[in-house]
Amino acid sequence: MGSMAVRPSLADAHPPMGLRERKKLKTRLAIRRAAYRLIAERGYEATTIEQIAEAAEVSPSTVVRYFPAKEDIVLTDEYGPVAEALRARPAGEEPLDSLRAVFTEAVAGVLRHEPELLRQRAVLLARVPAVRARMTEAMAESSRLLSQVLADRTGRAADDLEVRVFTAAVMGALREVTVHWAERDQQDDLVALIDRAFDTLAARHPLDSARAVSAP
Repeated sequence: MGSMAVRPSLADAHPPMGLRERKKLKTRLAIRRAAYRLIAERGYEATTIEQIAEAAEVSPSTVVRYFPAKEDIVLTDEYGPVAEALRARPAGEEPLDSLRAVFTEAVAGVLRHEPELLRQRAVLLARVPAVRARMTEAMAESSRLLSQVLADRTGRAADDLEVRVFTAAVMGALREVTVHWAERDQQDDLVALIDRAFDTLAARHPLDSARAVSAP
């Protein structure tokens, strides 16, 4: 997720928000921070929507309106829709290069603004089955949106099998990067790990050398 330092994050690229949007963002951030604080203290399963609402000084219905499921609180961020960023990439750019740039910029933005929340999220993804299951659902929806953008950019149909498989492979790789990062106590450079994942996807036969080494 390499060329991040010279590019603005998705958050930095967004135009200024109006008062209403700023209030919504403030509420979402308050809910998320309260949730992470309580989860760190009590554990994921023991933390309830009601407790999160009280800690964030909002009603439970407000929490549910912003985040329909508890898992959504730890799986979303405020740094812009990836599909929108993908659509804005230069015309003619290779799809894999476009996705590499978009995802590295997105992750760099979160690391810049809310690094601890990203770290806590990764731990929950690695340890809490409900969070990982919800992530799979969320990634399926993201994959659908990205497939539509890629289809538009390449002149293919939205239900083109190659587009769907390509996009699903990218999303699956990103999921594994996140879990790998968490399982290794987040000691690695997350952006570099994402770059490695895209390098693997770009390689025609990325495991050939491994097979050759292990062959009797």
